Amino acid sequence: MTPEEWTAVRLSLLVAVTATAASLPFGIAIAWLLARGRFWGKSLLDTIVHLPLIVPPVVTGYLLLISFGRRGPIGMFLEQTFGIVLSFRWTGAALACAVMGFPLMVRAIRLSIEAVDTKLESAAGTLGANPLWVFATITLPLCLPGVIAGAILCFAKSMGEFGATITFVSNIPGETQTLPSAIYTFTQVPGGDAGALRLTLVSIAISMAALLGSEFLARRIGARRVAT
Repeated sequence: MTPEEWTAVRLSLLVAVTATAASLPFGIAIAWLLARGRFWGKSLLDTIVHLPLIVPPVVTGYLLLISFGRRGPIGMFLEQTFGIVLSFRWTGAALACAVMGFPLMVRAIRLSIEAVDTKLESAAGTLGANPLWVFATITLPLCLPGVIAGAILCFAKSMGEFGATITFVSNIPGETQTLPSAIYTFTQVPGGDAGALRLTLVSIAISMAALLGSEFLARRIGARRVAT
């Protein structure tokens, strides 16, 4: 592989890991709200969370551009207040990937939380534990396989995200050119088939390793539960 191809691989891993780590706390919180909460607007929140799965990725990328771009309201505020620029930066690619992978993460975690017996949570509450402690000591450990699955799904989605990323941060080699963007570039130039094939195989290998790792961790957690 050429140095440019290795750069695309490293950048994709950096973007995917950052997107997953940054969105995981929010994913757990939103999943818990949707699974356990009873409030007005719950259906609307659920719709908004899953909207990136329905609309074309280019639409999501365009909305990010007009919102978080330098002339967008949020982007202008971040740049003037904190000096943070997201558009046409790898951090913007991480944001786009986080938005696209967030619905998959939330859905997996939500289903896992809903599978937890509420009687266990109620029993802990009657013994004096506050809701946050109940969640940290009972709900979260029991739904941990779902959390891992959600994180892996978000990571895998981030590794393969193309439409929203290229619309928001373009395709800048060494800065925003992730694996899908690099593969697309190779397919557009004469003699680029070999490079596209190499990066395709690398992308498949990384995704398979992530899925196998998720399955291994889930089985380890399940075995520990049975042992205890």
